[in-house]
This record gives sequence, structure tokens and C-alpha cells, in this order.
Amino acid sequence: MFTGIIEQIGTLVSLIDTGGVRRITVEAPGLAGRLREGDSLGVSGVCLTALDVDPKLFHADLAQETLDRTSLGSLAPGAIVNLEMPTAAGSPLGGHIVQGHVDGTGTITALDPVIAPADPSFNKHTTDWTLKVQVPEQLRHWMVPKGSVAVEGISLTIADFDGETISIAILPLTYWRSNLHTLQHGAPVNIEADVLVKLAYAQMQAEKKPSFELTEAWLVANGY
Repeated sequence: MFTGIIEQIGTLVSLIDTGGVRRITVEAPGLAGRLREGDSLGVSGVCLTALDVDPKLFHADLAQETLDRTSLGSLAPGAIVNLEMPTAAGSPLGGHIVQGHVDGTGTITALDPVIAPADPSFNKHTTDWTLKVQVPEQLRHWMVPKGSVAVEGISLTIADFDGETISIAILPLTYWRSNLHTLQHGAPVNIEADVLVKLAYAQMQAEKKPSFELTEAWLVANGY
């Protein structure tokens, strides 16, 4: 499990076919040296297994499901990825519960500074940013204003949702310490909906039956 608090960024060195799977190599000095063969880690929101680790590099295999659901298979050498180690039991939950199970990819429609660059007070290193991501239709019912979402593995809060696009306020620290500052309009981004929202939605759907009635017993049983 992860919390969506990015520890550092890494650089994609290569992405090659190895016969049935695709293997990525990521340069990550500082973090790679903490990994052991078989450890899990989050790579731009995708939970992967570290292979052939050395102090500066690690490798990971991408299954077909990963290639189908995430943007990792479309990355080119030199791309910047977000990295997070799993959260140890008992550690502070700084963001929200992130499983590393990406639900799909969205598309950046805006990533702009709050202060216009022409404004004399503009400073790209201290201004906030506004991120807008068009969400695939099959994920939209999990997007809740003021709720959590992981974008590229980053724990973020949905400021607004118009039914198709989520709007998110990005702090300077998040912008510069993650791969967001390298992404352009139109770039695909990995999205993982909040697992608690998914569970609540599944429960609601299961109870949408003609025979269902909101009763005192149901409220007590469900913690209300």
C-alpha cells in the first residue's frame, strides 16, 4: 500500500521487449539502493516489482494488464516518473490509501500557473498551478468533489468535477518534486480512484434493488 506522497522522481532509461513482457529500466539514485529483489514500489502510480537492482538502477516487468491500463508502455527513454516506496505499518498516512492499481489513463487538458506569466509578481517556482484532467467515462462515477484521487501516483484532492474533467489545485512543492512539471497538455496520466469511494459506490449499486428500503436497522448496521 502507498499514500501518494512521492519520495523522488526517476528517469526512464529503457523500455524493451523481453519475450512476452516489456521490461523498464529506471535510474533512481538514492531510492534504488534501498530496494531488494522482489520489493514492491510505485512508479507513476503503478505498483511494480523491482528486479535486477543496483545502487542506481532498477528494472521491472510490465504485464499486459499494466500495458493496457496505464501509460507506462508509451513512455520514451528520458521520461520522468514518480517513485514511492510502500508505506510501513504504523507510519503516518500523509495522503490517502493508494493501492497502485491504476484504473485507467486520463488526459491533461490544462496545467497552468494561477498567476499569469505576464504578471510582474509571477514566479514559476512559487506560484500555484491548476491541473485539469479529462477522465475516462468508466471512471467518472468515482470522481467526487473534495474527494481524493491519485494522478501519476500523487495523492491529490478534487477541487471540482464537471462530469467529464476534474480540476485540481497543485502546490509549488508538488509541481516541482513530481513529474508534473515535465508534462504537457494532451499527455496521458495514470488515474487511481479512491478505494473508499469505490467500495461505497459498489455498496450503493448492490442496494439499488426494488425491494431495498432505508430502515433504522440498515442505518445501524452500516454505522450511521
